[in-house]
Amino acid sequence: MKLVKSSDIHLIELMSWFEDEAQIVMWSGSGFCYPYDLGTFKQNLKLTSLPSFSLVSPQGALQAFGQYYLREQRCHLCRLVVNPANRGLGIVATLIANLAARGKEEFKVNSCSLFVFNDNISAIRAYQKLGFVQTQYPTDMPLAGCTYMVSYIG
Repeated sequence: MKLVKSSDIHLIELMSWFEDEAQIVMWSGSGFCYPYDLGTFKQNLKLTSLPSFSLVSPQGALQAFGQYYLREQRCHLCRLVVNPANRGLGIVATLIANLAARGKEEFKVNSCSLFVFNDNISAIRAYQKLGFVQTQYPTDMPLAGCTYMVSYIG
């Protein structure tokens, strides 16, 4: 699999992975417009300001999507999602490894962080398996109902 810049074709498929507003909020946090069209979806993703990537199979099929930015001197991973048809196959590990390598190099940092909603148990378990640990956020927690996780691995 390889990480590529997200195309409109990827984003159209990505849009289909969310069945309702609750799923969008779980993935992106509040403030993401729903319902959406391609234009509002791209705008809400902040594609012009956030590095955004699609993980594709050798055949070009979209497997996962993710973004990152610098937050609290860490490569902060966000909007991570794996194709619903392929969850549980370890794809998230490939996605995170690739995003983390790019982000840490770009920002010249040695750690990554992410937020995850407390009730997203499967995601929390996946992140823990990848070496992320629950950590106290350095200031007031900006997102209610979330856990802040950090990894120094890789």
